[in-house]
Amino acid sequence: MKIKKFTTMNQIFPVISTYSSSVGEDILVVSNKDLLFSLKCLKNHINYQYKILSCISGVDYINCKYRFGVVYEILSTLNNSRLRIKVFCNETTFISSIMSIYINSDWWEREVFDMYGIYFINHKDLRRILTDYGFEGFPQRKDFPLSGYIELKYDLPKKYVVSEALELAQEFRNFAAERAW
Repeated sequence: MKIKKFTTMNQIFPVISTYSSSVGEDILVVSNKDLLFSLKCLKNHINYQYKILSCISGVDYINCKYRFGVVYEILSTLNNSRLRIKVFCNETTFISSIMSIYINSDWWEREVFDMYGIYFINHKDLRRILTDYGFEGFPQRKDFPLSGYIELKYDLPKKYVVSEALELAQEFRNFAAERAW
């Protein structure tokens, strides 16, 4: 039933860019402007009933026209099927928040914003959730440095945590070819 119902999906709402199915994974790619309409149809249509949002994740494609992808994974318990919906954007475009459709998207949208810098328009409380208040940059982007920009350490005489600019000196690194560690 799962494969048969997607063959008529374009007749019901013709906003799907692409559809693919491999190894039991159904994937829809929709445009940014059609995301809300697609998710409303998939949640409320009698044939689909995708009532549960199980995950939202971000992907960074650093050298592509659309640098970022947002992946929504939804579940239909009635039909026992999962569906992955992909939306692509770049640094200047915004993605519509789906909190009006799936209320549990609040945390995941904030997490994707914090890690990738993807802005969700009409989100009621879009702020950093996993990093510190003064954190600069987005740590899951592929162009973010591996060591970060600052280092936090506990200063024993001052009895509190201090932040300092990170300094990596090359002379402290000893490379010996004859030993592995």
